[in-house]
Amino acid sequence: MPHVNPEIMVWARETAGLTQEEAALKLGLRDSRVSSAVDKLAAVENGDKEPTRPQLVKMAEQYRRPLLTFYLSRPPARGDRGVDFRTLPDGRSSRDDALLDALVRDIRARQSMVRALLEEEEAEPLAFVGSHVMEDGRSAVLESLSNVLDVDLTAYRAQRNATAAFALLRGSAERAGIFVLIKGDVGNYQTSIELSVFRGFSVADDVAPFVVINDQDARSAWSFTLLHEMVHLLLGQTALSGEYGEDEVEQFCDGVAGEFLLPAGELGDLRFDDGADLNEVSARISDFANKRKLSRTMVAYSAYRAHRISREAFGALRVEYRQQWHREREGSRSRPGEREGGPNYYTVRRHRLGRRITDLARRMMAEDTLSTSRAARILGVKSRQVQPLLAVRNSL
Repeated sequence: MPHVNPEIMVWARETAGLTQEEAALKLGLRDSRVSSAVDKLAAVENGDKEPTRPQLVKMAEQYRRPLLTFYLSRPPARGDRGVDFRTLPDGRSSRDDALLDALVRDIRARQSMVRALLEEEEAEPLAFVGSHVMEDGRSAVLESLSNVLDVDLTAYRAQRNATAAFALLRGSAERAGIFVLIKGDVGNYQTSIELSVFRGFSVADDVAPFVVINDQDARSAWSFTLLHEMVHLLLGQTALSGEYGEDEVEQFCDGVAGEFLLPAGELGDLRFDDGADLNEVSARISDFANKRKLSRTMVAYSAYRAHRISREAFGALRVEYRQQWHREREGSRSRPGEREGGPNYYTVRRHRLGRRITDLARRMMAEDTLSTSRAARILGVKSRQVQPLLAVRNSL
């Protein structure tokens, strides 16, 4: 068996977002009288012991890597994140970067396969991708964004809740040719990527443009993130966006997305007296946001940008809303019995993938131009799950 560079095994594990302890467990390594499971893995990663082929096969499966990867002479270059517009918090871990790279690599691979399928169908390039530069101004880009989506703001706000409003917006984006995925992990909730690491990701391809929204965010914020990433597409930017961007481009995208959902003239109702109680400010912002199917944080940020509230007040509100969201999310996870009548695995998975990519896979498989294994790679599931996934047509 060819020699395996130990650096490859370390790189493969770390880019899968796993510690040595987690990897040893997934690989089925066991403690013995001589050494612990972690020590056994460390010996292989240090080059003190050559891995067996069964071990490499298990690593390929658990680290989500082709087996041939382990026979490369050196670790490959990091996956292309595009332009990184994030303003990163202090104290982020290498695990965060590893998980993010794994996610970006996965999305880029799927996007490449989808583009190849569409090229086989001789799909026409999408004229709106890369149709603007920032010098065109927010108004011009906003007009193009509105034309691409063709969504009436009144209809958006008439939806029963923020989730339905997002579905309306997403459906229009997909009909325009954009693949919109909701994904904030690399396989399960244990590999979830916090919002502070990334909010959204866009692949500005004129045949198969992708937008990825981090599902760790509140659903009421998904519409804003979708619009933000669509502005990146209009600017022709494959980009990675953070929770709050201080970069000029991020401010531009935020401004266009915010104006789409909340025209500046409507902020007139959000005037507060100097020294207003923060609880009152929060309550009024929440009511204002709920009526318009918007994120409270987005409304608070808009109010701050319009000098209706102070920077300090916005910071306090942002923390408050984030903490509330975390409590609600953790509460829903701790009450599994309440979800027994909820949607099943395939319905949820299809919802997160979006109609455009599942419809493409279904159509191509029906035409015998897409194999089950290749469809599984595009959809991010196992081969045996493809048929039941595509058989589910109801979305959330």
